[in-house]
Amino acid sequence: MRDVSTAIRGGELSCREAVEALLERIERFDGRINAYLDTTAEAALARADAMDRGARGEGRLWGVPIGIKDVIAVEGAPCRCGSRMLDRFLSPYDGTVVRKLKDAGSIPMGRLNMDEFAMGSTNENSGFGPVCNPWDPAYVSGGSSGGSAAAVASGMAYGALGSDTGGSIRQPASLCGVVGLKPTYGRVSRFGLVAYASSLDQIGPITRDVTDAALLFDVICGHDPQDATSLQRQTPATSAGLEGGVKGMRIGLPREYFAAGLDPEVEAAVRRGVETLQGLGAEVEEVSLPHTEYAVATYYILATAEASANLARFDGVRYGHRCSEPEDVTDLYFRSRAEGFGSEVKRRIILGTYVLSSGYYDAYYLRAQKARTLIRRDFEKAFERVDLLAAAVSPTPAYALGACVDDPLQMYLGDILTVPMNLAGNCGISVPCGLTAGGLPIGLQLMGPPFAEAELLRAARAFEAETPWHRKQPDMAVLEQRSAEGA
Repeated sequence: MRDVSTAIRGGELSCREAVEALLERIERFDGRINAYLDTTAEAALARADAMDRGARGEGRLWGVPIGIKDVIAVEGAPCRCGSRMLDRFLSPYDGTVVRKLKDAGSIPMGRLNMDEFAMGSTNENSGFGPVCNPWDPAYVSGGSSGGSAAAVASGMAYGALGSDTGGSIRQPASLCGVVGLKPTYGRVSRFGLVAYASSLDQIGPITRDVTDAALLFDVICGHDPQDATSLQRQTPATSAGLEGGVKGMRIGLPREYFAAGLDPEVEAAVRRGVETLQGLGAEVEEVSLPHTEYAVATYYILATAEASANLARFDGVRYGHRCSEPEDVTDLYFRSRAEGFGSEVKRRIILGTYVLSSGYYDAYYLRAQKARTLIRRDFEKAFERVDLLAAAVSPTPAYALGACVDDPLQMYLGDILTVPMNLAGNCGISVPCGLTAGGLPIGLQLMGPPFAEAELLRAARAFEAETPWHRKQPDMAVLEQRSAEGA
């Protein structure tokens, strides 16, 4: 990403050529991956031409096309949220992160596929077909930011934005072998992000390496008065101290994150990653996060409750899908939602409405809020002893498409290592740390307390510099051959 910007500023590459190179690659490979819902090619080329005609700017991302998850508003572009409910909706404004990208000289390019309304961990819940894993198209890409991760992994995006409600940046980054950063809640504005669960959602970067992730994070972070949850805190640029190393850094291994159910290949790769950090001078010790066992249940009560409220606006009246020839207002409302939403979204709306209903609020929602407090306190206590935590991102590598379609509970349980961070509001990152015997990527998750992005990225960069995994890429020639053969 930064290399493209340098080449453009140096006159070796034009903005139009950068966009056209991606469009050509998307044309070649995306028919097999399905990462893009729309390339917004016309708008991207027009912006590139305007930049080429003007004076070269000094923006940190000057001329770099960045892919945008389909849940973030870009003026004049579709914002479907991976749903048929918003199939014809065009965003009337830019989200704050998109405005900041443009201010830095970037070119928003493409609407990246995702699980419908960010509800899913496989990207099979999209209303426009699943995103396939570039390493093996028979496997899932992860979700809900699967399109963003797959586009970066396959070279169809120089960098991308995703959103993370319960692991939706880190998990697909892990399964696709790229870097994904989930910032501290409130560090990046959510204005222009279509809400799933407002107390959990956070926008973050997905990139090829840690340095690009730090650069993209520095561009999009900061206070925004248009977002009531945006934090007023000035912090130095994280990209400035990336090469500081980890000597003397204390890293904790949560024993609950290395329990039964963790795939042996995943555990081995993660433990080797921790040994690498230890060899670089980090001090490693075991810690406990005792309320981890309640995290999935807590998350799927709170997130679905918030989703039930947030998605009530899609009623066929103001915008979104509207059923044909309704008999009355009640029929309009019921049929528009039934036709517009997919099965997973309906499941979560029903669950969220149930836990908020009279007679069940205290038994479920209130108790979940108390459990959330206990989970946050676990992290606070652990971070009194250590600087960062290390674990796997996902209990398993990518699994075959369709494996969890009829068993959503299994998909929910796969979030056990990522949802606690969202419940606590902390920051976390996935960085490639190995490949399975079958050639599928594995991610190392590093977790920090609030506002520890600089330390998190520094540790991730130290690990990356010592290992080859971020340089590994899927063999797109093999993928192209399979596509030609109709495999």
